[in-house]
Amino acid sequence: MEVVLDKANQYHQLPNGKFRRLAVDSEYIHRMQRRHFLLFDLLPLIGVAAAVVLAFYRPIGVMEFSLFAALWLATGLGITAGYHRLFAHQAFQTSTAVRVLLTIMGSMSGRGSMISWAAMHRRHHEVADKPGDMHSPNLHGTGLVNRVRGFIHAHYTWMLRHEYPNVAHYAPDLLRDKWLVWASRHYYGWVLLGLAIPTVIGGLVTMSWWGALTGFLWGGAARMFVVEQAMSALNSILHTIGTRRFKLDENSRNNVILGVLAWGEGWHNNHHAFPNSASFALRWFSIDLGYWFIRLLALFGLAWDVRVPGRDQITARAAKLEARHAGGQEAG
Repeated sequence: MEVVLDKANQYHQLPNGKFRRLAVDSEYIHRMQRRHFLLFDLLPLIGVAAAVVLAFYRPIGVMEFSLFAALWLATGLGITAGYHRLFAHQAFQTSTAVRVLLTIMGSMSGRGSMISWAAMHRRHHEVADKPGDMHSPNLHGTGLVNRVRGFIHAHYTWMLRHEYPNVAHYAPDLLRDKWLVWASRHYYGWVLLGLAIPTVIGGLVTMSWWGALTGFLWGGAARMFVVEQAMSALNSILHTIGTRRFKLDENSRNNVILGVLAWGEGWHNNHHAFPNSASFALRWFSIDLGYWFIRLLALFGLAWDVRVPGRDQITARAAKLEARHAGGQEAG
């Protein structure tokens, strides 16, 4: 179907000639967005402050570090392998049970319900760094002050108020899966589960309320805060700072540090060049925990149809974009 967009990339023309709104803007939705920001962005920050202060009173040990690392890895893989590569881009196929499990793992990160996240991400790819991109840092003008404003918007403040994508348009395939709808609908319950697991484990391991508290703070609040910072960096840092292997008509970047610290998500320019690829790094020697996890699933027969472009495809895409970029500069 032909897509017809106005200047703000707001409408899609249907076969019957009518227009479907691509994003919804209402005060009710904005109130929900502000509530979500308070619960899952500001409160974890307070939890981090409490954890650090208490660490001066009683230093953290192996238990706290282990809970933080385990939940960081589980929820991060839920986001990168589940929310992002599987649901938003269908980069591989897997069973219903694994799909539901990945939804739960991603939901525990507190980054939004899966179907909403996938719809927002699909819209981001459609209008990256153009009007309609809800978290671009590059739409606030030039000059240092405006660049800083854009960076802060992309990293944080966009979550306070933004247009909500029409999920019926952007995620009809996900809405047709009753198990995914069920899992996505219980998002808040999975977030609480992600906080309860380290709390209970911490309490049982130490047989103390102190252990339950530090388990909650490090495996719950601090882990949620760190995961949030990593995901926000994709919007702010990776559309501002880094290398551009592919000369796309938007500003996505690769950053090796975030490639390591964000489960492979740091290879953002690669991802925008090949959005349906299960591998973001596109090189065997680059760290991409999300892709390694998918390959592990495939090894055990739990993932199949894993999509990765061949070397010739990558070379041809890079050459084509480079030629177009050079032609555009000459024309300019």
